[in-house]
Amino acid sequence: MKNIFAKITAIAATSVAIAAGANNPAQALELNFNWQGDAGYSATGSFSYDETTAPTIISETGSGATNFLQSLNVSFLDPSKNILGTYNTVSGGVSESSFFAFNFNTSTQTLFGPFDVAGGTGVIGEYFFQGTVGDSLFLRQDVNQQDTSITLDQNFGSIQVSKVPEPASLLGLLAFAGLGVASTLKKKQGSC
Repeated sequence: MKNIFAKITAIAATSVAIAAGANNPAQALELNFNWQGDAGYSATGSFSYDETTAPTIISETGSGATNFLQSLNVSFLDPSKNILGTYNTVSGGVSESSFFAFNFNTSTQTLFGPFDVAGGTGVIGEYFFQGTVGDSLFLRQDVNQQDTSITLDQNFGSIQVSKVPEPASLLGLLAFAGLGVASTLKKKQGSC
């Protein structure tokens, strides 16, 4: 009875993984980014774009409809890992900030050039992350909305990007694991 249940589970998991891959062709690709400042502040976020229509170089600036980015969010943490603020800079393909700057190479999956995300909506005390990737990046806090801000942290422009695993890939991995469990159960039943 256990053998039948294991086989049914493995077949079901495999079927779900195949169906998810067939019914959900690759569209929105989601990536994470992480930044660590020299004084211990950090930024972590994610962004997504439609990989079927995006060019090799994605460059976005200013407020309003974006060309290719579907979303971009970022959270800032102090050295004790307390969240200072979370911002949805791009939501539903629309940027909220006139200061927004984003450049990404889809081929190498690296950020480059001018970078400005988070605040920019006119709220005193908001945080923003700006600079030039590969040169210097700064975490700042607005003081008075009159071009006065304080720098909380910075680094020499290093920022890491990593791909978020697709759900279909995770389902496929689960299906593969299910087959391994089924095989192990079958071997155990045969040895008893």
